[in-house]
Amino acid sequence: MRLLIISHTPHYFENGTIVGLGSTVREIDQLASLFSEVVHLAPLHNSKAPSGFIAYQSDKVRTILVRPAGGEKLMEKASYLLRLPFWLALMRKEIKNADLIHVRCPAVISLVGLIACGLWADQKPCWVKFAGNWLGRKNEPLTYIWQRRILMRPHSNRVVTINGRWQNQPSHVFSFYNPSYSSSELEQARCNTETKQLSEPLRLLFVGRLDDAKGVGTVLQILRGLLDLGVDTQLVLVGDSPQRAFFEQRANSLGLQERVFFLGWKDKSELAQEYAKAHFILLPSVSEGWPKVLSEAMAYGVVPLASDVSSIPQIFKETGAGHAFPAEETQLFVDQILQYTQDRSSWKEASKIAVEAADRFTYETYLEAVKNLFYKRWKVELNAEE
Repeated sequence: MRLLIISHTPHYFENGTIVGLGSTVREIDQLASLFSEVVHLAPLHNSKAPSGFIAYQSDKVRTILVRPAGGEKLMEKASYLLRLPFWLALMRKEIKNADLIHVRCPAVISLVGLIACGLWADQKPCWVKFAGNWLGRKNEPLTYIWQRRILMRPHSNRVVTINGRWQNQPSHVFSFYNPSYSSSELEQARCNTETKQLSEPLRLLFVGRLDDAKGVGTVLQILRGLLDLGVDTQLVLVGDSPQRAFFEQRANSLGLQERVFFLGWKDKSELAQEYAKAHFILLPSVSEGWPKVLSEAMAYGVVPLASDVSSIPQIFKETGAGHAFPAEETQLFVDQILQYTQDRSSWKEASKIAVEAADRFTYETYLEAVKNLFYKRWKVELNAEE
C-alpha cells in the first residue's frame, strides 16, 4: 500500500543528498516498514542544513519537495498565497495516487493538506497526527487554532492521534505515545543505568532550540539557584539558534561561565553520551506536545523536570517518572533537585522509574499502535513485507 505524508518537516540538500530533521526521518523510516511505498511531501530549504539532519535509510521512502513559504515579514507571509495553488495542485495529484494519507500538524502546509484531503481524498483513510499542544496556548498562530477546530469535528474517513488524554476527547481522536527509539536502542541505553548514581558535580542537561520559549533563560536561573545554595552543579546545553550568543552573554553576566557548556547540535551518538552522563534533563518550555528529548533522556536513567504544559504532567503522572512545574517557577525546579541531593536513594529510584517508563516510547510499540488503529477504524491490515 502507498502512503502519502504531508508535513512541514524542513529538508535540505547536503552533499547531493536530501536530509530532513533527524527525529522525523527516523520515524518515517520506521513507518515505511508497514507500506510498499511512502511518499513524503514537504518543504525544501536552500540554505545549509543544521546539525541533526539526516538522510532517509529506507529505500521505500520517496520525497516530493516544495518551495517553503512564510516568515516574519509581511511579504514573506504573503508568499503563502503564491505557493497555495501549486501546493494544492500537487497534493491533488498525489492524493489521487495514494492508498492512504497521513497529515502531520500543526503548520500552514498541513492546513492546506487537510483542505486537500477534504476535497479529493474521497473515502481513502486519512490519519492526522497533531504533534502540538492539543489544548492550545496563548498567542499561538491562528492556523493552529483552525486546524484543531477542523480536527475536533468527526469525519467519515479521518482519525486523529494526539499526545495525552483529554476531557471530552472525541471518539475519533486517539492518544498515542511519541516514538523515540527502537527496542534495541533502548536496551543499549539501559546498559549503564544500573551503576548510575547521583554524584557531584550534578549534571543538568538541556536539549533543544536555544530561545526563551524553550526556557533557556529559566535553565540558567535554575543553575544559578543551585550554585547559590552550595550545590556543585554543571549545565550542558545541546542545541543552537541565532540567540546563542545572547544566552552565552547572559550566562556570563550570571557568573556561570565556568559552569555552563554550550555544545551546539550533536549527532545521535554524541547526544547519547550526554544523556549517559546527565542526572537531570530540564525543559521549562512555554508550550510542547510531548518532547522526544524527555523520553530519550529517560531511557538513560535521566530524571526529567519540565513545564506543566500539554501532555507532560499527564504522562509523568501516568508513568511515575519526572516532575512538572509552571515554567516560570524557577524555585520549584531548584527545590526538587535540592530534595534529591538530600536523599540520593530517592533519585536512584526516580532514575529506575524513568528507565521503566521508556518502554512506552519505542518504535515497535508505535508501529503496533498504528496497525491497530488502521485495522480498528478501516479494517485495513498493514503488513510490512507484502
